[in-house]
Amino acid sequence: MSTVDSYHKTTIPLLHDATDSGGDAPILTPYRKNPNKNSSLYQEIMREILALSRISIPTIATGLLIYIRNLVSMVFLGHLGHIALAAGSLSTGVANITGYSIIFGMAMGMETICGQAYGAGKWNLLGLTLHRTIAILLLTSLPISLLWLNVDKILVKLGQDIDIINLAKIYLLYSLPDLIAQSIVHPLRIYLRSQNVTRPVAICSCIASLLHIPLNYYLVIVLNTGIKGVAAAVVITNFILVLILVCYIYVRGLCSKTRIKLSLECFKEWESIFSLAVPSCISICLEWWWYELLIILCGLLKSPEITISAIGILIQMTALVYVFPSSLGYGVSIRVANELGAGRPEKAKRAAIMGTLSGFLLGLFAVTFNISARRWWGPMFTDNAGVLELVSSALPIVGLCELGNCPQTVMCGVLRGSARAEISARLNLVGFYGVGLPVALWFGFWMGFGFVGLWVGLLAAQLWCVLGLGVVVLRTDWALQAKRAEELTSLGEVCGEDGDESKGENEGRVIVLVDP
Repeated sequence: MSTVDSYHKTTIPLLHDATDSGGDAPILTPYRKNPNKNSSLYQEIMREILALSRISIPTIATGLLIYIRNLVSMVFLGHLGHIALAAGSLSTGVANITGYSIIFGMAMGMETICGQAYGAGKWNLLGLTLHRTIAILLLTSLPISLLWLNVDKILVKLGQDIDIINLAKIYLLYSLPDLIAQSIVHPLRIYLRSQNVTRPVAICSCIASLLHIPLNYYLVIVLNTGIKGVAAAVVITNFILVLILVCYIYVRGLCSKTRIKLSLECFKEWESIFSLAVPSCISICLEWWWYELLIILCGLLKSPEITISAIGILIQMTALVYVFPSSLGYGVSIRVANELGAGRPEKAKRAAIMGTLSGFLLGLFAVTFNISARRWWGPMFTDNAGVLELVSSALPIVGLCELGNCPQTVMCGVLRGSARAEISARLNLVGFYGVGLPVALWFGFWMGFGFVGLWVGLLAAQLWCVLGLGVVVLRTDWALQAKRAEELTSLGEVCGEDGDESKGENEGRVIVLVDP
């Protein structure tokens, strides 16, 4: 038997480094059935930690910058008074429930396709998925806009305070253009992140965040536009971010292999995106909606101005902590998707395990941080004694919730990267609304614990979800998921501009000889 006969030919994609230039240097060696025996488990773990860090750390920086922008808006709302702060919290909650969560969730459907397509070396599929997702999100924004225009009627029926409703409606009306900006910026982030390009997003977010503070000061303080100015500043900042990010991509020549011209193809073959976007959207919305439902329930307690203001401040805490597990979850999702697309199930499994363990460690840090913030977190936003007392009493329970939320968020990323977001959706539905909501109503209203009792319901929901997701991740058949990834990327194959159907599939791939 010849030397060639003792080997078999395998087509393997080149995975690129997380560089601003789009990367041409492989960060992962081609998969071999019999890896180098000198490569210890410790070395493999360190490589995985490094690969996760390259995606997650710049994403954390981006998340913190976005959080700072939201924090600045809350500070200016607090400057306008506790009613304006309550209205801003209510309107932000409504916007998240009916708009931002849907847009963000639908956009996450492209993360699986782009991550696995990049791992498989199918470059055209990434560009097409970007265009298709933006088109879908822009169309989705139309019914959301109609809902926001009539939000006051809905809030009245939900028993909210009329003074808060009037200001909240104004905030939402001035936030309408933000739906367009969000429909573009979320897909752009995912498109870049799927290719391990994350630093440009952090840089552009930094520039936009620096402009957000003077924008708020000019609109709210100098022009005295009140809550209108706070909403307008958010919109302007997001459009600035989109403009800077697009210019950065083209000036630096990022992701040149995956960029394609805009064509009618982006309005075709939406089935694969919808099959992943809808479950991802449901999974994310069910969790987001729970936090916003807390705001609605707080409006039914005594002194709604105080309780809604307090929960707005606490949600700022959960949003800050959430930056870390969510960024890690994005990194894990991309790593799992890349490795499954490249046909490396063992490395996908390692990424899932390392990410989940890191999520549990983040949960421990989150508990400590929340407890230590009892005395100083509330005064950053207000000096109202009633609000400060509620914030201080609830922060330890909020910290315990993060003990489950951090690993849960990471494991949702594992399922998203392996195209199984529908499992997350089912677990979140049962956890938050079958377990958490009854517990919250029982402790908050019937048992008389009020504001603190509502957060006990969240704690019960998080414990359910993290246990269920843990069982799913541990029982995953990674070889099967690699086969499913191959089928998914094959379904999304498209013709190149020259009509060659193989273009996009073989570009960027190499033929190597590997030991069977």
